[in-house]
Amino acid sequence: MAYTMDTTVGEILKDTQALEILEKHAPGISKNPMIGLAKGMTLKQILAMPQAKEAGLTEDMVKKVLAEINARK
Repeated sequence: MAYTMDTTVGEILKDTQALEILEKHAPGISKNPMIGLAKGMTLKQILAMPQAKEAGLTEDMVKKVLAEINARK
């Protein structure tokens, strides 16, 4: 199953290959204390949050990571 913008953060965190790629692009993300709050949210929902914009997270960046994850599937 390919990951999309409608995939939840929790689904990605459960997939060891996907998590490895995510950590490559955002080191330490899985250890961030706030990640627990995001587990039930989709990537699209995360991008809509002001905090994502403040952190410099863009849709293009997320799509690039998703493409890399899906290429390994």
